[in-house]
Amino acid sequence: MTSSPTNTGPDTIRPFRLDIPQSALHDLHERLDRTRWPDELPGTGWAYGVPADYLRELAHHWRHAYDWRAAEAQLNAWPQFTTTIDGSTVHFAHVRSPEPDATPLIITHGWPGSIVEFLDVVGPLTDPVAHGGEAADAFHVVVPSIPGFGLSGPPADTGWEAGRVADAWAELMRRLGYERFGAQGGDWGAAISRELGRAHPDRVIGVHLNLLPGAQQASEPTQDELDELGTEEQERALLSWQRWREWSRESTGYAVQQATRPQTLAYALTDSPVGQLAWIVEKFREWTDSQLLPEEAVDRDRMLTNVMLYWLTGTAGSAGRIYYERAHATGRVALQTEPSAAPTALALFPAEPQVALRHKAERTENLVRWTEFERGGHFPAMEAPDLLVGDVRAFFRQLREKG
Repeated sequence: MTSSPTNTGPDTIRPFRLDIPQSALHDLHERLDRTRWPDELPGTGWAYGVPADYLRELAHHWRHAYDWRAAEAQLNAWPQFTTTIDGSTVHFAHVRSPEPDATPLIITHGWPGSIVEFLDVVGPLTDPVAHGGEAADAFHVVVPSIPGFGLSGPPADTGWEAGRVADAWAELMRRLGYERFGAQGGDWGAAISRELGRAHPDRVIGVHLNLLPGAQQASEPTQDELDELGTEEQERALLSWQRWREWSRESTGYAVQQATRPQTLAYALTDSPVGQLAWIVEKFREWTDSQLLPEEAVDRDRMLTNVMLYWLTGTAGSAGRIYYERAHATGRVALQTEPSAAPTALALFPAEPQVALRHKAERTENLVRWTEFERGGHFPAMEAPDLLVGDVRAFFRQLREKG
């Protein structure tokens, strides 16, 4: 990984190129070859975690068939840079549109994602004409890595929660010359994008989310509550409660660990590539629009490239800290349910574990667009890039036409 400064001032932006030493790949292969596999109860499928047979086969593919250099070249097709904001390194891709009047847009990943999520959407967003769209729908796209994640590397201090990241993004866009811009995100990217619009409404044109933090039904709806809703919203409230109940019972272990003792977990994930693989792949299986295997929804090699950014940078622990920072937040960042003035769109995908409720979203968001899709899940930029791109275009077109 290389970078060099273009200037020497406090706002220095350094060109960056991904160039992993071959020794790091040899080390990965040796570790995969030496994997110490645990036992497994027969006939349990995914109930106890990632099945051994599946993970052995995936690890074998990673070791013998996956091509990191091809993935590296694909990422290097994006112009990439690093800069220092608020004491931490921020890595980002900055892909300008050939259309001079394109709308600036910053798109943010979550956990266990990375900038790899957006490989299939940046092209259509920046150059819609080349992808069957209209020039007016073009964007200059900025794709940052959250501090602590991947190529941004570990931050040097505590407190890197959604609010602080949002402020860093506002500064990043200022350095790039974008005084007004849009934001898009899911997972932690949704929390960051929402906070960006809430804290900087004078600069944010609109916020497009594919998840709304905190909008789900976290307690069983009472009959009085249901009676106040229309039929469709009643059904969503019941589905949201069912999903939340299942999530709380079966799927919160990763979040509790990362919100309480991320450092302890980091030793295992930083030392064992198969451990890192299992920790991430489990979520791709649980949160995508898939039935048996995550590859039904997300390309296998693309998923491995995402894992590689965690492994090669040793950021499993520092990425997990965002959960700790959120759980221990105080002040402004602990109050993210305060209303947002930024025009907001919600794109809802059926396999997303957190089911947003419109009557709740309208209390905290300036909601101007609500779109429900029939396919896709927690990683729509990877699972249904055509739907996500189409909705982002439609939302900002709607804002332009409104004036």
